[in-house]
Amino acid sequence: MGKNKKENFIFTLICCALMVLGMDLYNGILSNGFTSSLFIGILIPYVPIFCIALILDWFLVGKLAKSIVAKIVNENDPLIKKVLFISFFMVCGMCFCMSLIVSIIHMTTPSEFPLQFVKTLGMNFICALPLQLIIVGPIARGIFFKMYPIN
Repeated sequence: MGKNKKENFIFTLICCALMVLGMDLYNGILSNGFTSSLFIGILIPYVPIFCIALILDWFLVGKLAKSIVAKIVNENDPLIKKVLFISFFMVCGMCFCMSLIVSIIHMTTPSEFPLQFVKTLGMNFICALPLQLIIVGPIARGIFFKMYPIN
């Protein structure tokens, strides 16, 4: 998104912060319903989850997603095609990694892990993809372009 590494990091920071907030809210509602303790329940683990997600995004998933998209999208393709493909592969990678981590943390018995992981992955993916495409992506780009206008 950005013109240099600093701008790319700022954009990644914005996207990651918004996605973690959205997914924490979603998972908090799934786990406990919409209660008065919902926001406290998502604020307490927010920083560690955000740090894990940012590290995964910046060092692993982002690089992998961009390399896959570079093989699929041509230079002459519309920018929206590149944006949509990157968003899709980022969601796939981040959902996989974060669902794996959460499933390991909340594992009751090793025999239940595979089923718990697949269920968690599916539940997270059905929220994460529309969240990224419809809400977080446009908001993050809006914030980013206010900070770094295109001249």
